[in-house]
Parts: sequence; C-alpha cells; structure tokens
Amino acid sequence: MNELPIPPAGPAGACDAPRSAPAGELRAAARAAWAIAEPRAKAAAASAIGEAVAAGAAGALRPDPCAAFDDATRPGRPGAPRLVHPRDVPQRGVGSDEGRAALLHAIAHIEFNAIDLALDAVWRFGGLPEAWYLDWAGVAAEEALHFGLLADELRRRGHAYGDFDAHDGLWAMALRTRGDALARVALVPRLMEARGLDVTPQIQARLASAGDEAGRAILQRILDDEVGHVAIGNRWYAWLCAREGVDPLGGWDALASRHGASSPRPPFNRDARLRAGFTEAELARWA
Repeated sequence: MNELPIPPAGPAGACDAPRSAPAGELRAAARAAWAIAEPRAKAAAASAIGEAVAAGAAGALRPDPCAAFDDATRPGRPGAPRLVHPRDVPQRGVGSDEGRAALLHAIAHIEFNAIDLALDAVWRFGGLPEAWYLDWAGVAAEEALHFGLLADELRRRGHAYGDFDAHDGLWAMALRTRGDALARVALVPRLMEARGLDVTPQIQARLASAGDEAGRAILQRILDDEVGHVAIGNRWYAWLCAREGVDPLGGWDALASRHGASSPRPPFNRDARLRAGFTEAELARWA
C-alpha cells in the first residue's frame, strides 16, 4: 500500500482549467479498467495499474489531478450475476457445499464491486493530492487479488462468479456520493467497507465450524488487507474534513443524513477498527 505522506490540508485548490488526460496517465488508466465488463479482465487491469504504481515511483502512470472525464454512473459489468433487491438474496447457510459456495460468491461480489469503487475514486475526483490517486490505485489492485482468490476457489468448487444472485448496495452508495469526495470516504470505506471488519470474524467462525479451512483462510487475507483499506479511508476523511473545515464527528452525521445512510451498528470488531484509524470517541458514540 502507498505510504506517501498526505500533505497538510489547505484551501480547496480546484484546478482552474480541467484538461484531457495525457497518454500514460493514471486516472485515464483507472477509468479504462473501470469500464471493462469481464470480471477477470477488469481484475487483471486493476492489478496491472497497481503493479505499475508500485514500481513507478520515478514516473510511470503519474496521476494528473486536473484531467477531466465525462461523468459516468455505471462501471463495466458482466451479464451475471443477476442483481436483485437485498431482501431477495437468499440466506447463505454453511451446512452444505452449495451454501458455502453461495456465501463465498456473495463475498466475491463485494470484492468485485470494491475494485470498481477504488478505480472510481482514482478517476472521478479531481484536484486532490497525488497520494490520493496512488493510494486508491493500490487498493484497487488488492481488491483484484481478493476477487481472484475467491473466483479461483469458486471454480475449485464447481462454480463461477455469476452463478448466484447478488445485490447492488455498495454501488448504490457510490452513486449517491459521486459528486463529493468527502462523502465518498465517509460512507464507503468508513461505513460500508468497515462493516466487513465487524462481520468477517463471525463468517470465519461459521466456515471453521463447517471444516472449511480454505474459505476461512481466504477471508483472513481479505480481513488483513481491509484494515489497511479502511485506514486509508480514515486518513483521507480526516484530511478532507480539515481542508473543508468540517468537524469529523458531527460532520459525519450530516453526511450520513444527506445521503440516506444509517450509523454503524455494533457489535464492533474494536481491535480491527482501532487499527484502521477509528477513534474511541467514534466507537463510543455509535455503541
């Protein structure tokens, strides 16, 4: 993950003259990967961007904060899975092979969406420090790794991504926050993705009780990385709050209300949340 220091928060500093992205520009590459529909190809493109960024401190795929892109509301998506209302996604028990496969498929769908969310953060929001774009490019690559691990495991079990119905809750919040970087980090990594820190140990315990060590181990890798992803969201939330003069505690409530989001629900994985940068004050007010 990118470890460049975030610059001190100053004035908004929007670009005076948005421009077309030059050749070999990071945000344009992220937009192109975001538009790919085939899941493995999207994941491969996100991984390639992350590898180029990790190896290219001297200049490969440098981001242009002033590059301008046409608005778009839907990334490339395959024809399956079928997207249904969350209440219409069946409960996924772990007592059968089919139930465990459905559970892993649901998590693969989250990780596929997470690739798009990270790529979207790279191309959509202009006028931000270079570290913003490098951070989210790195996140996209790790989400692609997670998707690949789950897709490979599904194939080993005789299934494929797309075999089970899924819902579009993560992307619905991305749409609501597409005009505001502060709202995006407040309500996607700090709310929806942080929820994964809370529920993943419970899912791991269910898989372990069913003797599914392969699934449990994949979720451990995802959990370890997601602490870092949520931490990036927390760091940029603090930076953007400072830049915009927003109180991080009260401002979160206002953003949640504006975009139709509920507060985090306990019980919390306190250790993981604290390592990801949440404060004791935040956890106490949500308890």
